[in-house]
Amino acid sequence: MKTIKTMLLLALAAFFLANCTTRKYEDRPQGKTDNPVTEKPQEKDLSGLSKATFAAGCFWCEEAVFESVKGVSEVISGYSGGDQKNPTYEEVGSGTTGHAESVEVYYDSTVVDYKTLLKVYFASEDPTQVNGQGPDIGTQYRSIIFYRNPSEKQLAEQYITDLNASGKYSRRIAVQVVPFKKFWPAEGYHQDYVQHNPSNPYVQHESIPRLRRTQQQIPELLKPERSLLKQ
Repeated sequence: MKTIKTMLLLALAAFFLANCTTRKYEDRPQGKTDNPVTEKPQEKDLSGLSKATFAAGCFWCEEAVFESVKGVSEVISGYSGGDQKNPTYEEVGSGTTGHAESVEVYYDSTVVDYKTLLKVYFASEDPTQVNGQGPDIGTQYRSIIFYRNPSEKQLAEQYITDLNASGKYSRRIAVQVVPFKKFWPAEGYHQDYVQHNPSNPYVQHESIPRLRRTQQQIPELLKPERSLLKQ
């Protein structure tokens, strides 16, 4: 009898684990994937701003994090790190295109510099998790810093070296540092997803708690209107 109960418990645990790892795809809006490269409508003049590209698990989460930072004017969710052209959400989610869910950050370098963005980036994730972040598992969720020039590469590598030496983590930093090649904007319904879909189960259980955890580490960098710390 105990053996049967144990087997049932193990089966239920496996079921819920599978649910967690695919939850974002099950919860996504339906019928809005006809244009794989629909860009976020641009209401701001982004000319003259610097750009940085990062990947760290769910792009819904990372977009919300960076959009709460002073000096950041816009963040676009998309895909980077692979070779396939015009990848779709489903294709990237299959883990076969080489891309990772990523964000492209437009920022005013006179207000927030690249090193500060690295601080935000590492605060927003578990940088020791390999090929995943939280319940999202697979190479499409791996953590990557895409550098655009030697200075960004040096800053990123030095930041990782310092973190490894700090004793903050019991495991080595797993974040990849690779040259930026191409960023593909995600489908339009992914843009500002947390803001537009606050009741989505994934947003409630993953995105908002992750945003709050990150903001607790960087309160001095937050836009007041985007802070969750007083809520």
